[in-house]
Amino acid sequence: MTIRLHDTNARQIRDFVPLTAGCVSIYLCGATVQAAPHIGHIRSGLNFDIMRRWFEYRGYDVTFIRNVTDIDDKIIKKSAEQGRPWWAIGYENERAFNAGYDALGCLPPTYEPRATGHITEMVEMMRGLIERGHAYEADGNVYFDVRSYEGYLELSNQDLDDLRQPSGDNETGKRDKRDFAMWKATKPGEPSWETPWGRGRPGWHLECSAMAHKYLGSAFDIHGGGIDLIFPHHENEIAQAKAFGDEFAKYWVHNGWVTLAGEKMSKSLGNSVLVSEMVKAWRPIVLRYYLGTPHYRSMIEYSEESLRDAESAFARIEGFVQRVVEKAGPVEAAAEVPPAFAEAMDDDLGVPQALAIVHTTVRQGNSALAADDKEAAVARLAEVRAMLGVLGLDPLDPHWAGESDRGEDLHGVVDTLVRLVLDQRQSARERKDWPAADAIRDQLNQSGLVIEDSPSGPRWTLGPR
Repeated sequence: MTIRLHDTNARQIRDFVPLTAGCVSIYLCGATVQAAPHIGHIRSGLNFDIMRRWFEYRGYDVTFIRNVTDIDDKIIKKSAEQGRPWWAIGYENERAFNAGYDALGCLPPTYEPRATGHITEMVEMMRGLIERGHAYEADGNVYFDVRSYEGYLELSNQDLDDLRQPSGDNETGKRDKRDFAMWKATKPGEPSWETPWGRGRPGWHLECSAMAHKYLGSAFDIHGGGIDLIFPHHENEIAQAKAFGDEFAKYWVHNGWVTLAGEKMSKSLGNSVLVSEMVKAWRPIVLRYYLGTPHYRSMIEYSEESLRDAESAFARIEGFVQRVVEKAGPVEAAAEVPPAFAEAMDDDLGVPQALAIVHTTVRQGNSALAADDKEAAVARLAEVRAMLGVLGLDPLDPHWAGESDRGEDLHGVVDTLVRLVLDQRQSARERKDWPAADAIRDQLNQSGLVIEDSPSGPRWTLGPR
């Protein structure tokens, strides 16, 4: 068994060999909490949640770090616009992110450090970089000298002569316009911390280099994030960390965007689809299916039609699970997933190919149900539950139990009313009034109910919208 991952730095899929046998260390760039999350933000956390689950299934002990950037230019700008403290905005949106991760079934990280809790570590890193000649102070700012680090831009594969480095306000005193800020001198009304170079606040890139070093040491296995972070963020993280003396990440793994009308979903473009609103309109487990089942490196073009397709596809899986449980009672997940599923997941987390195995197994289980082969149906459900568990999509998992409980107070009332209508349909069938029976079924279907005739009588379920 060998897990293979696409390494952005190597530009190819590589065999995964952990630094420590049996252990995996992952650092994921998490939320910048200037606003509530849209589904593009949560997709990254969800993709790496599936990665973590697969490593754990394969027997690895996983340390998973997902940071919170709770101070940066955007948060300070929001604070000025709203007339609210920067920390209040950050904490409010941090809670919104965690609510989104939890709603979509992401396991909590091993640690979730905030940038503002690690100023000491950042100062130590800057001091070391200045001593080694890789950084310098100017006008209270501290800059990284990009020409001092020979491997700069290897991740993004750019030419230094053509580089255009993003810069913020008040970044004065640079020796070279391509140098980037690790520490920004304080401005009136902005949050600041004391350092040997004066009061100021951290730059975005320094935060992650310092926190990764603190929680994972000088070398770790996997650094993850969205493809938009390759430059400048991850490129600058590498420069700082390696110039400081760390080996840093061995593998770089990046997920694709969620797009809307061909553009990356972002707050600045005004095309965000907030998680808090999406979970009101769609079941969270369906959103997880929608965001988590495409390959992590692919782009997802958001549309309600594609969400409805995902809802229908998951309903077929869920319907099979429910029918077997009704017939045979609770069924435990199999100890192992089918070999073809494992092969797909081992190959750069091939979730689409793995999901095809899920649907094939569901079809086999439905055929067993139709043939009244209870033993085969139960065996297929055990396999399906094992596979869905890896993907975080098992509808029988306690995390999703609340979904089926929503509206439970009304379920009995609805069931009684539907049974009255089904009794009328059954009477029409008994007197061979097929048009009347079909008309009742069609009216129920139009109301969102799916009617299935079984040997034990008709059953109803909520169909896709």
